[in-house]
Amino acid sequence: MTTFTIEKTDAPTAPERRAELLANPSFGRVFTDHMAIIRYNEADGWHDAKVTARRPLSIDPASTVLHYGQEIFEGMKAYRGEDGHIASFRPQANAARFAASAQRMGMAVLPENLFLQAVDELVKIDQDWVPSGEGQSLYLRPFMISNEVFLGVKPATEYLFIVIACPVGAYFGSGCVSVWVSENYTRAAIGGTGEAKCGGNYAGSLVAQAESKAQGCDQVLFLDARERRFVEEMGGMNVMFVRNDGKIVTPPLGGTILRGITRDSLIKLAAAEGVEVVEEQIEIDELFEGAASGKYVEAFACGTAAVLSPIGSLRRPAGEAKFGDGTTPGPVSLRLKKVLTDLQGGRTNDAFNWVHRIV
Repeated sequence: MTTFTIEKTDAPTAPERRAELLANPSFGRVFTDHMAIIRYNEADGWHDAKVTARRPLSIDPASTVLHYGQEIFEGMKAYRGEDGHIASFRPQANAARFAASAQRMGMAVLPENLFLQAVDELVKIDQDWVPSGEGQSLYLRPFMISNEVFLGVKPATEYLFIVIACPVGAYFGSGCVSVWVSENYTRAAIGGTGEAKCGGNYAGSLVAQAESKAQGCDQVLFLDARERRFVEEMGGMNVMFVRNDGKIVTPPLGGTILRGITRDSLIKLAAAEGVEVVEEQIEIDELFEGAASGKYVEAFACGTAAVLSPIGSLRRPAGEAKFGDGTTPGPVSLRLKKVLTDLQGGRTNDAFNWVHRIV
């Protein structure tokens, strides 16, 4: 186990102010007092691991991340259980995906045990920031950037790995979300970086997300880049559909869709609940027709931030597809969300050994 130097902030947030912030945390706006950081260069490898006061970074204007975008990140959460203990959910899966993203982006690979230790060390120091309200958690953002001072197109030789954290509530709120089907933009193509969790994938989706907002929708849904025919992924999360035969259908992984940990968890939890999940291509026209005929009765987005968010409708220039009445979450969505959140919150038996106790 690596020894982390602990440098506590000399200006911690006052308990009273922290309590105010935790009462109703907005997503991604309020941050804890500390961050974990580890440095890498070719000569020393991963070194100088520490937990220190959260503060702005100082990087050279010629730092390679600013010019060539070598950057990856993860999203995960820590939960306060009813017994007061704090745990994360499937952190080993995040560590493995982070390593896979680094390999795809030509970056130094952080050992998975070091990833896990950095996250745990930060949560231990900032454990008072983990909220206990319904639907609340501590969102953890491990990320890595290239930091070599060099203007040349090649993999960098220096990197910074950092973990920051923020208390959060629900990403979308209650009820169903509406989704715009993008016909002008695509998220990823075969051979690209769609399976890597890198910032460029999200930057490229923002104009489509803005388009969805202009259409009065909460999120955007992308189709495949080759034919603009098959459902792939939403702007920042995976998507699933419930058919009237009781089965759940979701697009298959194939290099263009992020290997969502929540997606994988729901597939396994659904099977344990006796619900079959089918991974197959879904034609967007057939989906719209099926929603109208009653073949598709529910839809939901799933991801670390969103957890499981029911979708009320899909919209595109040619029309709208409603699931149910378009406003009320369906029974399968509600059932699976409860199973997942009860497991994450430590309120049910952890049959899969997914819950990792930190404190």
